[in-house]
Amino acid sequence: MEASNEITNQRYSARPEPGQLVEVRRRQWVVADVVTSTQGATMAPQNAVTLSSIDEDGLGETLEVIWEIEPGAAVIERAGLPSITGQDEASTLEAFLDAVRWGAATNADRGFLQAPFRSGVSIEDFQLDPLVRAIDMARVNLLIADDVGLGKTIEAGLVIQEMLLRHRARSVLIVCPASLQEKWRVEMLEKFGLDFRVVDTSYVKQLRRERGIHANPWTSYPRLITSMDWAKGGEGLRALRDVLPPHLGYPRKFDLLVVDEAHNVAPAASVHYALESQRTRLIRSIGPHFQHRLFLTATPHNGYTESFTSLLELLDDQRFARNIVPDEKQLAQVMIRRLKSELVDAEGKPLYATRKLQALEVAYTPEERAIHGKLNDFCASREQSAHDAGSSFGVSFVDQLLKKRLFSSPAAFAATLEKHLATLSEGRQKKGKDPLAERILRKAILRIGNCQASCRIFHVLKPPT
Repeated sequence: MEASNEITNQRYSARPEPGQLVEVRRRQWVVADVVTSTQGATMAPQNAVTLSSIDEDGLGETLEVIWEIEPGAAVIERAGLPSITGQDEASTLEAFLDAVRWGAATNADRGFLQAPFRSGVSIEDFQLDPLVRAIDMARVNLLIADDVGLGKTIEAGLVIQEMLLRHRARSVLIVCPASLQEKWRVEMLEKFGLDFRVVDTSYVKQLRRERGIHANPWTSYPRLITSMDWAKGGEGLRALRDVLPPHLGYPRKFDLLVVDEAHNVAPAASVHYALESQRTRLIRSIGPHFQHRLFLTATPHNGYTESFTSLLELLDDQRFARNIVPDEKQLAQVMIRRLKSELVDAEGKPLYATRKLQALEVAYTPEERAIHGKLNDFCASREQSAHDAGSSFGVSFVDQLLKKRLFSSPAAFAATLEKHLATLSEGRQKKGKDPLAERILRKAILRIGNCQASCRIFHVLKPPT
């Protein structure tokens, strides 16, 4: 027992030297500086040790401790900085410098790219365009809006890896739908050798078991992936607010923000106004705290100018503003949009097969046309009555649902119609107009796709009068 205590005391009391690897507070550090106190000859000397973190999630972090009173402090590697014992031959030094030069990318040489050679994927020529554009920008604000299947994930991975190699970025946050989190993590690891961690509730629980209840997931690792729906509220949003500074400053708190399926964070717009969702507010609040922003989407424009200009404003609020239509020159500076039909090889041949759409006629029976006609007449009479009462918007929404159910299957229509008739038979009292409820209803209707197409098909099915 006494021998064990003596070994422990020696372990704690051993004075570390600059360059040594030590363990303090269950993390590994390198000793940067040691200052020994000189407070009297009778007192045991104490050492103020300056430490620099070597953990990937805390690279560059410094810590100052009093070595003799720091619990659990231990020297892992006894060897400090090596002593100079001689000089290498000139040819050996030159070969070493060449190896360092070839293995490092610099901000000065913009024409020399390393990410394409360090990735594990076969890269098409057109996929290098976003990378070259990003390197030429002082602040990377890019909207990659390539067609589906052109490899937007690979293009984003090339930009991320090149920015890391050039030390223009260290922290990266990828915000995407929940269903794509694992896809992003696997592709970044397998294709680019970049280890990302998925931030969710289970990750937060594990992190706080290991590091304490005050550990913040957003500063726990330099490369993170999260779901836009998890981060927009609850625990994820509270933790974000804890680490974001109250005022913008330089340098920014974080480096690179990547938003996949960026059309999901654009405000939902109608003809007259746009509604900001929680996703929109999330990106609007965290975006300014990132030095670089990279948005990915195959459908950047939903047909509403206000929604599209709001998305551009989230990307770069210095160039764009809501409701201000950008000119082609401004848009070309930040947006990359290529369609499969536009891409050709060196010989001018299309890279992808030409897509041909052919309408297929469906032969409806007289009975099917008759039921569609009756439902159309029923909906028209309801909408006319509701228009006279001043509440046609909600009625139109219900009519669209009935039509879509009938196109789905007779069974689905029968089930929906039964519930609809039960609701009508309850004879509920009419309530006054509620502006908030009407706004919520409009927002829900905007999310329902293909309503206009359903109406057009329905008019085709309507029997001639």
